[in-house]
Amino acid sequence: MVVATNLETSLTLEMTPDHKELVKMVRNFAQKEIAPIAAELDEAGDFPMQTIKKMGEMGLMGIEVPEEYGGAGMDTLAYALTMIEVAKADASHSTILSVNNSLFGYAIMKFGTEEQKHQFLKPVASGQKIGAYSLTEPMSGSDAGTMASRAVLNDAGTHYIINGRKSWVTSGPVADTLVLFTMTAPEKGNKGITAFLIDAHQDGFIRSKKEPKLGIRASATSEIVYENYLCPVENILGEVGQGFKIAMTVLDAGRIGIASQALGIAEAAYELSLDYAKTRTAFGGPIGQFQMIQQKIADMKVKIEASRALIYNAVLAKQRAEATGGRFTLEASIAKLFASEAAMFVTDEAVQIHGGMGYSKELAVERYYRDARITRIYEGTSEVQRMVIARNELGLR
Repeated sequence: MVVATNLETSLTLEMTPDHKELVKMVRNFAQKEIAPIAAELDEAGDFPMQTIKKMGEMGLMGIEVPEEYGGAGMDTLAYALTMIEVAKADASHSTILSVNNSLFGYAIMKFGTEEQKHQFLKPVASGQKIGAYSLTEPMSGSDAGTMASRAVLNDAGTHYIINGRKSWVTSGPVADTLVLFTMTAPEKGNKGITAFLIDAHQDGFIRSKKEPKLGIRASATSEIVYENYLCPVENILGEVGQGFKIAMTVLDAGRIGIASQALGIAEAAYELSLDYAKTRTAFGGPIGQFQMIQQKIADMKVKIEASRALIYNAVLAKQRAEATGGRFTLEASIAKLFASEAAMFVTDEAVQIHGGMGYSKELAVERYYRDARITRIYEGTSEVQRMVIARNELGLR
């Protein structure tokens, strides 16, 4: 079945038998092993290590990573389809999945050395360890060039001494290794940022306060403090001063993942709403007979299918970029912006359709609503996505 075609490049995205088998496998696992524990994990805020390990054994923690580095050796479409199915069961699991695959795995696959791929990527892609991505700081969110953390080369030229505080590190409380972005030449602004591969089980790496979040509560998030952390020069990812470029390139891939997550959340909320509209009776019949409910169902469905099309278009753009050496920033930003805004709309309407019960923790739509909200913030806020899209269209840099 043809999913989408890019007319500019004649590239076609097809749902192969392998993709179909993957969707079947992931859906079965997610609905049987993740969905039943999702509410309990959300309430307790517990990291789902057991199911994450199982996902690693299934190859889901490194879907696009070649098998020689511990991954499944599949493509970006497989990653997007997996994100959708996992997010439908629980957004927290899909957040962990997204970080491991796109922000951590893609960064090392694209910019890492052979030695770094074997040392850092393979254990994470195979599910033996947890990866994380660390860019944001307490006073520098979207403006990475103002970060206050520092990495200074020691006199021997063998190690960088890292000091500073990073915030909103997804999987920070449990991560074994991280991609860290910090300043090596503050006077150069964005061009003074360097990426490092960090071993979390080393002196000077301090896991600070865990964030009490509104949603995706089973996805552990914390501050990380570096106090004279010694990082060998061999652990520089890419080149010195290349960190900002790496961060932005990786975020393009991450935005496809978050768009897919948003779609999964929206689909789950929609399916519950559709069933509720068919079975909930009022004034002598199912509430789905009322035009106002029908309008909501129609609008929800349109936004879901539009999100899917934009995600597939972004997947195609990434495929084209990998073949030509270009970028897929515009397409990824469009997909992420629309899908995240759509998820918020769909989950809000789902709560409304369910009425008072939609506001209760007894039903999953309340959790979907809270989980959807973060998709408009991380991997670049909706405001940043609009700025990226406009600058691309206007030819600005």
